[in-house]
Amino acid sequence: MTEQKAKFGQRAGRFFKEIRLEMKKVIWPTKQQLLNNTLTVFVACLFIGAVVWLADAGLGIIFRAVFGK
Repeated sequence: MTEQKAKFGQRAGRFFKEIRLEMKKVIWPTKQQLLNNTLTVFVACLFIGAVVWLADAGLGIIFRAVFGK
């Protein structure tokens, strides 16, 4: 049983060492890239939200016209 614990400890240690090595390979975005990407996502969400809202409003008008409610 202690042999299994030792193997687990070695595997866990190797796992965290590999995580640290992989994190060093990450290319982190600059502040400007982060700002640009955030604004792009925000604008895209607003645009899609507006499209969904307009489709909902338009279909609601059509529904009321057809079914008279």
